[in-house]
Amino acid sequence: MDAAPATMAEPRARSTPKRLSPPAADQESVRHLLAGNHTTPHSILGAHPTTVQGVAGVVVRAMHPDATGIDVLVEGREAVPMERETGSLFSAFLPNASAPLRYRLRFHFAGDVVWERDDPYRFLPTIGEIDAHLFAEGTHRRLWEKLGAHVRTIDGIPGVAFAVWAPNARRVSVVGDFCGWDGRVYPMRTMGSSGIWELFVPEIGAGALYKYEIITQAGVPRLKTDPFALKMEQMPGTSSIVVDEQAYTWEDHQWMQDRPHRDAPREPMLIYEVHLGSWARVPEENNRPLTYREIAPRLVEHVRRLGFTHIELLPVSEHPFTGSWGYQVSGYFAPTSRYGTPDDFRFLVDACHRAGIGVLLDWVPAHFPKDDFALRRFDGTALYEHEDPRLGEHPDWGTLIFNYGRPEVRNFLIANALFWLEEFHVDGLRVDAVASMLYLDYSRRPGEWLRNRYGGRENLEAIDFLRQLNETVRTEEPGCITIAEESTAWPGVTKPVSEGGLGFTFKWNMGWMHDTLRYFARDPLYRRFHQGELTFAMV
Repeated sequence: MDAAPATMAEPRARSTPKRLSPPAADQESVRHLLAGNHTTPHSILGAHPTTVQGVAGVVVRAMHPDATGIDVLVEGREAVPMERETGSLFSAFLPNASAPLRYRLRFHFAGDVVWERDDPYRFLPTIGEIDAHLFAEGTHRRLWEKLGAHVRTIDGIPGVAFAVWAPNARRVSVVGDFCGWDGRVYPMRTMGSSGIWELFVPEIGAGALYKYEIITQAGVPRLKTDPFALKMEQMPGTSSIVVDEQAYTWEDHQWMQDRPHRDAPREPMLIYEVHLGSWARVPEENNRPLTYREIAPRLVEHVRRLGFTHIELLPVSEHPFTGSWGYQVSGYFAPTSRYGTPDDFRFLVDACHRAGIGVLLDWVPAHFPKDDFALRRFDGTALYEHEDPRLGEHPDWGTLIFNYGRPEVRNFLIANALFWLEEFHVDGLRVDAVASMLYLDYSRRPGEWLRNRYGGRENLEAIDFLRQLNETVRTEEPGCITIAEESTAWPGVTKPVSEGGLGFTFKWNMGWMHDTLRYFARDPLYRRFHQGELTFAMV
């Protein structure tokens, strides 16, 4: 009786099915994948249903340039060693399995180093067809929730969903400290004609440093920060940083409930303009600027004591050169980390609102710097800017001008405006350098600019953008205001769009002080001949 179990087990051992080799992938597709120019790596990598010698199952393929071996781990099954199909591509056939399949991969490297993780290529896209369509037509109101890097849990697995717009790239990979900055590890897939590339990378989270490695059509690699990054390193570092977006608890509920019912043009407004980096410093600590949380109580008390109703912050969007005071932006969706985290900036706004003080931001949609790690020639082409320097370069500031004729670029900027108003409870935007946007010949000599399609000097695309911006803010964020920093005689700056105006709530009259002082400097006998210096602002 003691020997019976062993005798009964022998036939089962002899009937164990022979391991079946996986079918080879299409060799042309594999060649493109290994060469680094495959636009849909998910079509090869990951789990795909197949049949081998009449047995139905799933073939799993994985790739790593330095792996000596890879195992497939499925709950309830023994680890399945993958066969090296070619180069750095491995594959295994799992009989009697079906897709979608939950599994992990165990990578073996030289020196007995082992790395185990979920497979990014088994997850569905994080960008839907509607998202791509709205972005392509320039009307996606919450674009920052789809593009960029977002901590997500998909199929029970925590990770980060990455998405970036690079329509002219040959390949895009997300790289970071989680993959040794090697663009061969995490190639992304393109979402059709939208030009969006996406990938869900499991088991990384807040704090991870990352960039996008973009291979241009000429085969040149470009390492770029994320245009939708929510946090960025300070120079000399230029990496984007994954952040936790659900951490802050707001306490300005009453202010936000009242905001949609405010009528700013008919309410008192006295604005205190401040640059956070120079308003106050700590001499005992190498003269460093105050953090968002440090400055909040001091600034609020100062503004209240002087009777101001609002503060207006010089640009807080991330910028590489401190001397620009924030007017050369490299991270449009990232509050500068010079003074703390995004939640720290929320704390500052929250403190102002709880004290009954509104918050306005300087916002810079007119131009961006030429730093090569940021927006400039993002995918190897003039994507956010114009190709022609007569349209795409600003001669005074050494910066690049946005191409307002592209729906995706307009969407990038308008979504950014909504982002600050919604995510950070900002009450209004002072739009910088509007004059430079309105005129094609702004600060240009003859022969250095191009006329519009009617032969004029007006930038028709910028005008349409400003009207779309103001109408969108008015409808999507009632109670919020837009202010044009504009010092020319352009008519109808604050006239409603429906009546042919630009639709701004206010005009920030840069010439008012100059005109007023010049008027009162004149002999009283002659002032009556110069009344226009006082009344100019009224038109």
